[in-house]
Amino acid sequence: MLTLSPTRTDATTGSGATRRADEAGHSATSAPTSKAAGFYRYDLDGLRGIAIALVAVFHIWFGRVSGGVDVFLALSGFFFGGRLLRTALTPGSSLSPVPEVKRLIRRLLPALVVVLAASAVLTILIQPETRWETFADQSLASLGYYQNWELANTASNYLRAGEAVSPLQHLWSMSVQGQFYIAFLALVFGFAVAFRRMLRSHTRTALIVLLAGLTVASFVYAIVAHDADQSTAYYDSFARGWELLLGALVGALVPYVKWPMWLRSTVAVVALAAILSCGALIDGVKEFPGPWALVPVGATVLFILSGANRMADPHLASVDGRLPAVSRLLATRPFVSLGSMAYSLYLWHWPLLIFWLAYTGDTRANFLDGAVVLLVSGVLAWLTMRFVEEPLRLRAAASAAAASAAAAKPKAAPVTPLRTRLRRPTIVLGSIVTLLGVALTATSFTWREHMTVERKNGKELSGLSARDYPGARALVDGARVPKLPMRPTVLEAKDDLPISTTQGCISDFGNVDVINCTYGDPNAPRTIAVAGGSHAEHWITALDLLGRMHHFKVVTYLKMGCPLTTEENPLVMGDNRAYPNCREWNQKVMPRLIADHPDYVFTTSTRPWNIKDGDVMPSFYLGIWQKLSDAHIPVLAMRDTPWLVKDGKPFFPADCLADGGDAVSCGIKRSEVLSDRNPTLNYLAQFPLLKPLDMSNAVCRQDECRAVEGNVLVYHDSHHISATYMRTMTPELGRQMALATGWW
Repeated sequence: MLTLSPTRTDATTGSGATRRADEAGHSATSAPTSKAAGFYRYDLDGLRGIAIALVAVFHIWFGRVSGGVDVFLALSGFFFGGRLLRTALTPGSSLSPVPEVKRLIRRLLPALVVVLAASAVLTILIQPETRWETFADQSLASLGYYQNWELANTASNYLRAGEAVSPLQHLWSMSVQGQFYIAFLALVFGFAVAFRRMLRSHTRTALIVLLAGLTVASFVYAIVAHDADQSTAYYDSFARGWELLLGALVGALVPYVKWPMWLRSTVAVVALAAILSCGALIDGVKEFPGPWALVPVGATVLFILSGANRMADPHLASVDGRLPAVSRLLATRPFVSLGSMAYSLYLWHWPLLIFWLAYTGDTRANFLDGAVVLLVSGVLAWLTMRFVEEPLRLRAAASAAAASAAAAKPKAAPVTPLRTRLRRPTIVLGSIVTLLGVALTATSFTWREHMTVERKNGKELSGLSARDYPGARALVDGARVPKLPMRPTVLEAKDDLPISTTQGCISDFGNVDVINCTYGDPNAPRTIAVAGGSHAEHWITALDLLGRMHHFKVVTYLKMGCPLTTEENPLVMGDNRAYPNCREWNQKVMPRLIADHPDYVFTTSTRPWNIKDGDVMPSFYLGIWQKLSDAHIPVLAMRDTPWLVKDGKPFFPADCLADGGDAVSCGIKRSEVLSDRNPTLNYLAQFPLLKPLDMSNAVCRQDECRAVEGNVLVYHDSHHISATYMRTMTPELGRQMALATGWW
């Protein structure tokens, strides 16, 4: 997704004007054939075509990251940043950022608005209403160019793990580029205004040194952020900045590169081979934006340099021996044509793929389905380029050319025929796009307001009638279940959380501090420490009620996705990404627990198998039991509640119910998630202070774990019990704890 039109660059000075502006003016000529006339890197258009083909193919058929987006980022930095640097460093050139901002808006927003509007319609038609708020949030984030931060927040939010893949997820790179463009404009023009006269001949050197320093700093930050939390760093603008900055630096230095032909040819072949093989050899989903991102970005930089100061015209490619053979190949019309629609194709292919998968219920497209998605994406991309992008861009270019001509010849009054032909239809087109953008924004805010009202209604959930909404009591006590609508509703479910979550009493992914909050009876002499991950935390709702009833306090020692464990290399449950902060937190929390010496530690004792049905007590829990046993601290060992998984991925019952499913179809077979015998029971002889708790029969029936029991939705996401259902489990939990503790 290279988001700026290509640039015709003077071969000796590097100063440039857009090719399309030249085409719009009457003085434009055919492609230049000498250094005096300048040159245009058509081979980079071809490289852009290769990159979008890799992105689409790997997304559609392989579910992998190809490195094509990183190629786009480097090329964007080269075209935009390089041209901006040359402009700012040219004496007498305009340093006003306004024309550039207008150009960016005309180039980027129209196609984006069209795709977002189409995606909004498809979201309403295909996806359940539980997904509409996420789409509204992300469409606003995409229009505001902060979608990458929206996705980074989702990636770091354990409670949103397992959400359906967003049809707008790919727009994170658009946001990174948009933020880079504005920041780079401010930095370069601000530097030039402040120092161009002061530094004079040294301005270029000073600015390049500054940008080189920023590039290195961004790269180092990317490595650190990647090691700390790769899934969040993937969307981090600061961790991606070096990819664009490196392209910009190359754009400033490219006029000075003079390589012998044999070296150019070798470098071009190696660079293209690296780009083509990147997706197959490197798992970019896990490795980018760390050091391995140097492969696609470095290869792009080398390819740019291999053709530096050499002309690449598709009409002359066959006879221009000054350009490497690979570059001449990419400068041919098929590759250039594909590159010209790369932006639109990038916008279209991902949402069409996601909507197709949502419609069919498949997790991956087969060859035929993928081919259809790719074909439709290509057609829509060409139509968008031809009837949305180009008319508005050509109108802007014609206006710029007319303004330049008027400035050069003030007395020449007549308006150019091209400008006259473009004015009326582009005004209509621009108005339509603007109305679409306004309608999309208004609709998104309206739905968000509707969800705010739903959340206010959800506050009454704590006071639901036990007779009308028996929940777990229908399973445990055989309570009668009247015919009433389910609560929480599918729209209320997302926010039906334990109070500890809303009060920030659980450390998030990036936090390794031990956070203590007190519930139950804060003045009671007896203490139960709730320790571990969110699957220990979601019992807070019931424990708080029991603590107030039976006079004990509940103190939290919690971290998202992090059970008490001695594991050296813990992984995030569900997506298996490295979680080093979990190990560090465990190293802090265990000494604290032992020093505080609560009467009991309440924590989970099992986890689902990753490789087969049922659940297991992991071996890396045994060290925890031993440490607590040595400290004479008894453990209330709660068997973990089932995780809902289909086709190897978590699913949300609320989404399933909103999409027409029922309590059974939106649940899971008990045998898939729970073993016949609680695995904790196998270790009671080894650890006498281990007190097993098992609430499985309050969640699941004999053969199945349904999505709804006793008119209450069991889960608020794919694996956390809703606070409303947890309240209905309080009596049974109290019965089991009374037997384990003897307190009442």
